[in-house]
Amino acid sequence: MPANSLKPLAAVAGALVLAGSLTACGGSSPASDAKEITVYSADGLKADDGSGFYDKVFNDFTAKTGIKVKYVEGGSGEMVQRLAREKSNTQADVVVTLPPFIQQADSKGLLDMYKPAGSDKVAATDKDAAGKWTSVVNNYFCFIHNTKELKQAPKTWDDLLDAKYKGKLQYSTPGVAGDGTAVVIKAIHDFGGLEPAMAYLKKLQSNNVGPSKSTGALAPKVDKGELVVANGDVQMNYANMKSMPNQSIFFPAANSTGKPTSFALPYAAGLVKDAPHSENGKKLLDFLLTPEVQQEVSSVGGGFPSRGDVTATDPNAAKLKEIMAGVEIFAPDWTKVNSDLASYVDAWKAATGS
Repeated sequence: MPANSLKPLAAVAGALVLAGSLTACGGSSPASDAKEITVYSADGLKADDGSGFYDKVFNDFTAKTGIKVKYVEGGSGEMVQRLAREKSNTQADVVVTLPPFIQQADSKGLLDMYKPAGSDKVAATDKDAAGKWTSVVNNYFCFIHNTKELKQAPKTWDDLLDAKYKGKLQYSTPGVAGDGTAVVIKAIHDFGGLEPAMAYLKKLQSNNVGPSKSTGALAPKVDKGELVVANGDVQMNYANMKSMPNQSIFFPAANSTGKPTSFALPYAAGLVKDAPHSENGKKLLDFLLTPEVQQEVSSVGGGFPSRGDVTATDPNAAKLKEIMAGVEIFAPDWTKVNSDLASYVDAWKAATGS
């Protein structure tokens, strides 16, 4: 997935530099009326073979509205950092990231207020009260393992410390990737605080391959057996199983007597402040929350609908319900996580030497 993003990234950059130069010349720019939109998104919803949720939804959106979607993907933190760098010359119209990075984007003044049609059907915990962002696909944090090299999934965090995982385990970088940041959040919850969580991650570092700015890049490595364990999220990894059948989802427990745990990690979308095509951005956000598209979140994307009034009954929805059975779900305080994120990342760097 990240490899896919390099070509459109260059194309988008070139087109937008040209648009910026035309505006600077003082003439009226047709950008606001252009039949296009640029989306910056965390990876996971687009597939290399064109079968992903974004692939179908963006094509359907273009067919319905005539608005072409330019797409750029990367880690959640990476996308927010890019928006911040471009603040004086905004290039994206819509941003989709995992928490706490959507909250970070809001705190940096990068989001505009817009409540999409259908957002009233989204749970209060899955949207911003002021309308700065709304979850469009619900999701949960997880780990994956190679089913050929590792017949039985590790049951606890301590199982991952076994020397047999040395050089065969990897998780994406906290502070850069949304799922990587989620590793730290789950560890803090499961171990009962930042200090014990960092003590554990320091031990785990002896098995860890090293940093990865993208979680999506890890799944193919697990499928091929280059890694036997990696972090991920349920939507992305379940969707991957079509083309990467040698992986399975699991949720480590804090200890041998505890239950496996996870937490919601939704794809949250917001209208970018000073977006060059803000009206088109609003249309896309409305479209993503239509009942028809929300039904496709599970059937096409392998995720969970954000709208509470949409009940998916397709085979994927049934399988997802089975995957989540018996998993204890906790709810992070995302406002606190966002405010403490820098200290979490600093503590992780100090503990792991990264």
